[in-house]
Amino acid sequence: MEILVSPTPLAPAIANTRGSLSHAAAIRKRNLTPRSKLNHQNDSLYQAAIERASLRFQETLRPDPLFVDPYAGCLVPTNKFIEVDVTPRLPLYCLATKFIDDKLLNALGDDDDLRQVVLFTDGMDTRPYRLNWPRSTLVFDISPQRVFGETTLKLKEVGARIGRSCMFIHIPCESANIEEMMRNRGFKGARPSIWVFQGLPLVNLARFKEILSVISNLATKGSVLLGELPSWLSAVDAGIKSTKTQWMDNLFMSNGLRVNIIGYENVARDFEKELEKVDDNHILFIAEQLRFSDEQMETWSREFRRIEEEADEEGFEEL
Repeated sequence: MEILVSPTPLAPAIANTRGSLSHAAAIRKRNLTPRSKLNHQNDSLYQAAIERASLRFQETLRPDPLFVDPYAGCLVPTNKFIEVDVTPRLPLYCLATKFIDDKLLNALGDDDDLRQVVLFTDGMDTRPYRLNWPRSTLVFDISPQRVFGETTLKLKEVGARIGRSCMFIHIPCESANIEEMMRNRGFKGARPSIWVFQGLPLVNLARFKEILSVISNLATKGSVLLGELPSWLSAVDAGIKSTKTQWMDNLFMSNGLRVNIIGYENVARDFEKELEKVDDNHILFIAEQLRFSDEQMETWSREFRRIEEEADEEGFEEL
């Protein structure tokens, strides 16, 4: 069954409605006429972001959704139709989104000191608005400026806002020095953080290596990076003969990160769902920072120098 997408967030009554027919009927009943202007047929960045928003909206309309994104509908253009799927099969993207959501919130719930979240996105990620962040959480979104700008306007129209006690900061991914901008906007390299990579467009492997370097410099020891990578990155290292797992190990470990590849099939089994299809287009992963951040190292160096100076003074007094 196909229905025209909604431009406004789903009211709780709609989001909790059971059955595809009642979902569609509820949307028609509330007269949610599509008005999204985020079409941009010739812009590949917009099109990729819109496709992901469409998948989130489709998942929201399921009889028993893995997650509910009440803002995805307002980001989908008027000429985009969404099929309400009542089968248990899931797109890999939706499965990964649920996996990332759960890992994020569980990590924040388990560590009261963890209040810095960094999202590398396509500019239409609604996590800052739809997830229930703990008090005093600082959320960074690093994404294409032109997509994020129009998305923000549309989300404001429908009343989306982050928790009152939290802070949301956007850093354009086109910035010449993302690391410096994050420091200037309040990121603390001596405090724990969690990082998510899902949707940020990559033009080449070198760009992703730059991102890993930023994370390695800013993330404290024990911090976590998780998300999805396009698997074409593993084919870029011409002349390097290795399995995908070996390639990931080498790439991440060179930046002080220990990585594990997560099987989509295993995640689907945990959620008692079936995959729409299994392909090799993306790699789901979770990694842990093994190094100290630059700020941690600076703190350690200052402490070491202080101890040395005190020892020198004590030795002088004895003489």
